[in-house]
This record gives sequence, structure tokens and C-alpha cells, in this order.
Amino acid sequence: MAIDIDLNESPDEEKELYEHFSLKVDKGQVMMRIDKFLMIRIENATRTKIQNSCDSGSVLVNGKPVKSNYKVKPLDQISIVLSVPPKDVDIIPEDLPINIVYEDDYIVVVNKEPGMVVHPAYGHYTGTLVNALAYRFQHLPTSKTKLTDELSIQRPGLVHRIDKNTSGIILVAKTELAMVRLAKDFFDRNLDRKYIALVWGDVKEDAGTITVNVGRDLKNRKVMATFTDGEHGKHAVTHYKVLERFGYVTLIECKLETGRTHQIRVHMKHIGHPLFNDNEYGGDRILKGTTSNKYKQFIENCFEILPRQALHAKTLGITHPITKEPIFFDSELPEDMQRVIEKWRRYASNKELE
Repeated sequence: MAIDIDLNESPDEEKELYEHFSLKVDKGQVMMRIDKFLMIRIENATRTKIQNSCDSGSVLVNGKPVKSNYKVKPLDQISIVLSVPPKDVDIIPEDLPINIVYEDDYIVVVNKEPGMVVHPAYGHYTGTLVNALAYRFQHLPTSKTKLTDELSIQRPGLVHRIDKNTSGIILVAKTELAMVRLAKDFFDRNLDRKYIALVWGDVKEDAGTITVNVGRDLKNRKVMATFTDGEHGKHAVTHYKVLERFGYVTLIECKLETGRTHQIRVHMKHIGHPLFNDNEYGGDRILKGTTSNKYKQFIENCFEILPRQALHAKTLGITHPITKEPIFFDSELPEDMQRVIEKWRRYASNKELE
């Protein structure tokens, strides 16, 4: 069931008011009109809806209603209150194709296809991996997760996730005990998880480590950013090594020491090597190469084959939550990445476009 937050609803003074959205503004935030500020942070809300909500007194800053032209300041506490309580997103079981690579009585391992959302969120209430899991496994343990502070969902079996346009291994718990133990292992980083990525540029070192804080961008909360001042973001460490060089792009393996949102994508951008065709971090345009029309056509063909960031969660090594035995899972690269890598391999070997 799609839930639509109606920010136009006027609070009724005779009714109890419920908080649907709450955040504390970062101390590094630049001053910005609150209607623009909230439009960036609430994905399904238009600027008109937010302005109407301000007019009706539903938008509070530090506990007081504000108009839409209010300038957000660092450390402001912003809330949206309505006369109806927040709702949970219902999980609708759906018979969707998923690639289960391993299953026993306690865990399931899925090789997620690119383009599939892991759990319901704004604009994706159906067709997710969670919907597919709910269909196949009726009694998975659940943990409650907020969706941008306004809505919450029950996440059956999930102990971690990957981005919609990232493919690869996802681990699912089938029992409460397995979920608790796996969640602790992920929190403590007691696991071995590796990704394969194709990045722009010829990475200078054969191996390296990126240690830079990662957090929400101070101007655009929809994306992440790196911070070197120590005051923003969370500690993040990515180890990488070069697998193959193609001249203008490089195939690398990344091992996460921490698990921040978009960590690999934003870390590689930080060192000047954004992921190939990553539209959120600048990789969806020609960053290296020649100026010939043939080369431009070659890149356009690659982008058409791989209409997403070139990132795949390839392997996962864990301690089995019940047997305590080490267990390792591997996955094939999806076809779109394989085809683009092979095109670059041929290009690098014969420079046929130059």
C-alpha cells in the first residue's frame, strides 16, 4: 500500500498532533529557505506542499511555526506535525524472481540483480527484495527501520543492504537468533566483504587505503560527501587494489573496513576516480580519454549497456550464526558489467578507436 504524506493537512487544535518528520540541522549548514531545505530532504514532497504546510502551521522550528521564507540556521530543530499518527508501510508479499545462491535453516544468501530496491522507500513501495522475501518466507524475523523519520517499515530478515543500482550478495536471516548474531557481526565488522568496481582514470597505486569521514552532504542530503575537518561525517575506511588496467578506466577490488552509505562511491570520487557511470558522483560523463567521435560513441555504448554505477558486491565471508563455522559466498559479475569490462579489455589491447 503506497503511503502518501499529505503535508497540506492543517493541524486541528482540538486533536493531538503527531510528529511525522524531525531533524536537527547540521552545524555546518549554510542559510537556506526552509521550503527549499525540506524539499531536498523529503523526497516525495513538492515545494508547493511544503509552502502550504508552513502556511497551515504544520512546520515548526525550535517548537514554533514558521513561514516558508524562514531561513534555516545551523542547529535548528525542525519538525513537521500533523493531526494523524505516522503509519507503517505495509509489506505486500510478491512473487518476484530473485537469485538465491544459498539457503539453510538459518540464513539465505541472495545475489541481487541491479535495479532492484532492497526495501520499500519513497517511490518504491512494491517490487523490492523485501516484498520478494515476504512471499517466499512467511516467518522471517523483523527489525523496524525508519524511512527518513516519517514512515517506518518492518525489514523481514535483512541485516544489511546495498544500493538499488549496485548488484551482488545480500545476507538474510531466517530466525531471530541468527538475525541478532549476524547484526552484531555486521556492527562489529566481523566479516569479509569485497566489491568489484570499474572506476575512471588510471589508478596510480596498485593498492591503497582511503580513510576519510563520510556523511550527508551539507547542501544536498540526498547524496553523501567526504569530510576532512573531523567535525562532520563518520569514520570510514576503504581498502582497494587494482585488478586490471584499461588505460582510461581501472578495474579494482574494494574491501570495506566500515560500512557507510555510498562509501565506495564517495571514497573513490574523493581520490579522483569516480565509479564508471555513477550519475550521483560525477561518473556519468567522459572524464578520461580522447576527443574523437569514435571514442565518444564507444563511451555512450558502454553507458547504454551499463546504465548504472559499475559496482558489484562480489563476495561475503561470515561466521555462521548457529554452527560458528566460517562460510564464504561468491557471485558472478552481472552481464552488464561483464560486457562493459570486456569492451574496455578489447579497447585497451588494440586501441581500435584511436
